[in-house]
Amino acid sequence: MTSAPTASLTRLPRTDLEVLPLNLGGNTFGWTSDRETSFAVLDAFVAAGGSFIDTADVYAAWAEGSEGGDSETVLGEWFEARGNREEIVLATKVGAKPSRTGLSAANVESALDESLERLRTDRIDLYYAHYDDEEVSIEEQVRIADGLVRSGRVRHLGLSNFSPERMREWFEVATREGLTVPVAIQPHYNLLARAGYEKDYAPIAREFDAAVMPYFSLASGLLTGKYRTKEDLEGRARKGMVQDQLTEDALAVVDVLTEVAATHDAEPASVAIAWLLAKGTTAPIASASTPEQLPALLAGTSLELSAQEVAALDEASAPFA
Repeated sequence: MTSAPTASLTRLPRTDLEVLPLNLGGNTFGWTSDRETSFAVLDAFVAAGGSFIDTADVYAAWAEGSEGGDSETVLGEWFEARGNREEIVLATKVGAKPSRTGLSAANVESALDESLERLRTDRIDLYYAHYDDEEVSIEEQVRIADGLVRSGRVRHLGLSNFSPERMREWFEVATREGLTVPVAIQPHYNLLARAGYEKDYAPIAREFDAAVMPYFSLASGLLTGKYRTKEDLEGRARKGMVQDQLTEDALAVVDVLTEVAATHDAEPASVAIAWLLAKGTTAPIASASTPEQLPALLAGTSLELSAQEVAALDEASAPFA
């Protein structure tokens, strides 16, 4: 069982939602974690003070034999078994499930109802447009999403995988028209993927007071330090996600990450999470295939890096900035 972290809760801007600054990724549920293991991960996360869980209707459509919905189904069964839906801040996404792609009104309405059924709940706390749909104007997307909130089935909105231009337009239109303004963005951001977020998306988040939940916080496991050679990837479910990132520049970052971790008697994963928090993000998303992987993630929420350590990590990761 993981011990309770010392990190204080953080409030998502413009909401009454308070969470530990770690967003547990649900992409492993029903994929690399079977139902029993998923329940064990979720139980340990909650026991350690966590409450913020991120999933998507598409998880895990990339797995053989899956059409998506696996993660939501597991979570719904867990909510029902534990009777704890009220204690959880639940985020899911729409737009990428193979049978429910796009953000048209009809598709989003059906996708939301199907997600609610799988999740065995009557509302989503944070509902993301997973990917932009350029066949639907931003003005229409804003109106459709506002309707979901007005229906009571969605409490708050978020955006992920939009171009900076289209994301900014979304915020501007919603603000100008007095419709529901997203409270969060979900960018790809970590020590090995800095440029896009820092140059294009961070200014939007600051201007519109949006929470930032980075995905791939650990670069699909590369920032845990467990992958040092191509051979380390053999037989791993994440091989396809990691192999192209395993470069000399990336390993140089891992070396500094490991050095900083050693000074804190911590794991590299903890430092990677702590760096993201030091950069002003709200609650990095990280997943755990087993309960044993959770303590390192949770420790990152209370690990305070010195200015010199942040600078050393910044310098090592400069090729990615």
